[in-house]
Amino acid sequence: MTEQTALLTTPLNDLHIELGARMVPFAGYSMPVQYPLGVKQEHLHTRTAAGLFDVSHMGQLWLKGDNVAAELEKLLPIDVIDLPVGKQRYALLTSPEGGILDDLMVTNYGDAGYYMVVNAACKTQDIAHLRAHLPSSIQLEVLDDHALVALQGPKAADVLSRLSPDVATMVFMDNQKVKLDGVDCYVSRSGYTGEDGYEISIPNSDAVRLCRLLLNESEVEFIGLGARDSLRLEAGLCLYGHDMDTTTTPLEASLIWAISKARRADGERPGGFLGSAVILDQIVNKNWTRKRVGLKGQGRAPVREGAELFNAEGQSIGVVTSGTFGPSAEAAVAMGYVLTPYSALETEVFADVRGKKLPMTVSAMPFVPQRYYRG
Repeated sequence: MTEQTALLTTPLNDLHIELGARMVPFAGYSMPVQYPLGVKQEHLHTRTAAGLFDVSHMGQLWLKGDNVAAELEKLLPIDVIDLPVGKQRYALLTSPEGGILDDLMVTNYGDAGYYMVVNAACKTQDIAHLRAHLPSSIQLEVLDDHALVALQGPKAADVLSRLSPDVATMVFMDNQKVKLDGVDCYVSRSGYTGEDGYEISIPNSDAVRLCRLLLNESEVEFIGLGARDSLRLEAGLCLYGHDMDTTTTPLEASLIWAISKARRADGERPGGFLGSAVILDQIVNKNWTRKRVGLKGQGRAPVREGAELFNAEGQSIGVVTSGTFGPSAEAAVAMGYVLTPYSALETEVFADVRGKKLPMTVSAMPFVPQRYYRG
């Protein structure tokens, strides 16, 4: 961002400032990085109670029209056609070269169409990509009159069910229209912290009022981008533009599970999506040369994004793409890419931190247990 570029704001901007948030530029928006509670305590609060996150900078889209599921399958390597009504699925938007343009969530709302949430930094190009590749019979509506918040943590269900008892019976990846204090909202039982919780799409006109209602509950604190990053990293979740991008394939990014079985070479509807030749070849022949892995430090010093990774002989073998000290894991945790011979669990590698080679161990992710509610 340049000083001359005006930052966009979310419908909750004035509330953040009122509550003492430190605001920073992020994906073209002025966003809260932390509140007076501080990043570490915000992180721990989310793990033990309920954290409220403003994610209104993300893109919310509706896609409607004849054969919309089949058309989406030309762009997404997932099973859209058989996605049940009221369920959402994680998906990748792939390029013709097999790279990742974005990761997103898509929900089947039946006759109402498909609801999609895309990353803030990618939403302009995503919308252009969708419009360029979908036929004119498919309507794409940007839901810019709705805020989006996430209520995350072990107390999230208790809190939200006070506004609507219906949400308590939802399970992970359910998505439905729910009245919260009389307001029609789109609610999914999902999130990006590894905790149980919900993402809630709220009309802009009601966003501040509903957030105040949630914040009035003793279990809830507003949480900023700083803790959101450490929470998702501990949960082993990628951040687009850091842990994956157009130069990485789903296989390199350790996201083979995001290629639905129906879309693989031996599936019911193999390929047919952009980049499928490259991606399916990698699945069949296992011929990728690098892999995203979890890394745990043997000391407490955090290893940040960009740190180069070496083997015991001092040869460069990869790079860290995300890293921090995990308040819940109580260890330095990171993820990055290494050459495949070094991707096995328990492999020791060395991260260059200001000229010092710090030992790290290739570790399973998530670094803390995920606690999604599956019923």
